[in-house]
Amino acid sequence: MSGHSKWSTIKHKKALKDARRGKLFTKLIKDLTIAARVGGSDLSSNPRLRTALAAAKAASMPNDTIDRAIKKGAGELEGVSYEEVTYEGHGPGGVAIMVQVLTDNKTRTVSEVRHMFSKHGGNLGSPNSVAWMFTKKGVFTIEKGQADEDQLMELALEAGAEDVTGGDDGFEVSTAPEDFDAVREALEKAGIAMVSAEVTMIPQNTVNLAGKEAEQTLKLLEVLEENDDVQSVSANFAIAQEEAERLSAA
Repeated sequence: MSGHSKWSTIKHKKALKDARRGKLFTKLIKDLTIAARVGGSDLSSNPRLRTALAAAKAASMPNDTIDRAIKKGAGELEGVSYEEVTYEGHGPGGVAIMVQVLTDNKTRTVSEVRHMFSKHGGNLGSPNSVAWMFTKKGVFTIEKGQADEDQLMELALEAGAEDVTGGDDGFEVSTAPEDFDAVREALEKAGIAMVSAEVTMIPQNTVNLAGKEAEQTLKLLEVLEENDDVQSVSANFAIAQEEAERLSAA
């Protein structure tokens, strides 16, 4: 099983717990704020903000919280200024990892990220040390039962998707970043619920992991995801289905 597919499943199950702890809201508020800062508060001309808004609503974020985040980003309210930063490194077994963050203090964040890598058998690398191994893609995860495979494939490809793949847990629809919004709108219009919808970094190839290296890698990704400044984590590992399920349940 690919690292992206399995980790996507694991982290979105974990996101339900994060929501109760307020961590998910923290991440979503930052994403709304910086999307509005970069592209303005007009949804019709800011696809990134539309995506952030859809994620916030899917997490049942209150409308007033959403409005404040957007207004702060657009400069209509005073607030903290966030920067986007991408960190790159290697995990156990030579796994390539990319960590995208939104932070108001880069010195603090890079120190925390470096410590997490070191503590869990990895090391933080220099810019572009692993980025060449990844391609930016839009990815939608859909549970089985939400759509017939042939219907989903026809709908997604007509809307501009590049591929639709099926697995034991459901379907994954991939798109070019510029087609992400059109595909999301087509899926929503068809009433197809999505487990996740994100623009992320997909590995071009994977490293097979087992045993201690697999366990260490999942632990490293978990602690990175739990950091309030981290927005997303991508890694190029593959783990056998049964072992991944055992480790994610541990």
